[in-house]
Amino acid sequence: MADAPPAPPLLLASTSPQRRAILEQLHIPFEVVTPRYEEETSEIADAVELVRRHACAKVRSVARDADERPVLGVDTAVVLEGVIFGKPSSAAEAEQMLEELSGKTHVVVSGLCLRTLAWEDVEHEATRVTFRELTPRELGTYVATSEWEGRAGAYAIQGRGASLVRCIEGDYLNVVGLPAALLVRILAERFAGVYGFG
Repeated sequence: MADAPPAPPLLLASTSPQRRAILEQLHIPFEVVTPRYEEETSEIADAVELVRRHACAKVRSVARDADERPVLGVDTAVVLEGVIFGKPSSAAEAEQMLEELSGKTHVVVSGLCLRTLAWEDVEHEATRVTFRELTPRELGTYVATSEWEGRAGAYAIQGRGASLVRCIEGDYLNVVGLPAALLVRILAERFAGVYGFG
């Protein structure tokens, strides 16, 4: 019996090292391409609509590079009481964000778009994250690590940011940067057995 052909690598429209690491962890073959899309974040926008729109725009910006490969785009936002927290531009802004998140539950929302020449799936995932009450010293110590740089909500749960968190409800990997359970479900439905799922 002939071996099954290798799974076609996903084309990941992202430069995020976290997303690459999660795909490697799941043994999903992929290649990276930088999306040709500039994100615009509005603090009063609907977060679900925003991340879904950004994920699709990332995918469509690289679609001509795809040939017949499936293209994956993901966008993630941190939302507290209806306000979207983007990536802080300074240490002072990072500390302010973390102070606002302290002792409260926020939601990490990711939009995911998976597209082929024949179809496009657009879905989203939400994970609730509750922070401990943080002291000014803890806030200052964390900000001094610079781990907040380039992170929506000013923290990285897979790093020292884990020390800020009291509990989470939902997909942990979604908080890291890619809603893995959602992606696996779509791959199992659309490519049963091809990527090892379904």
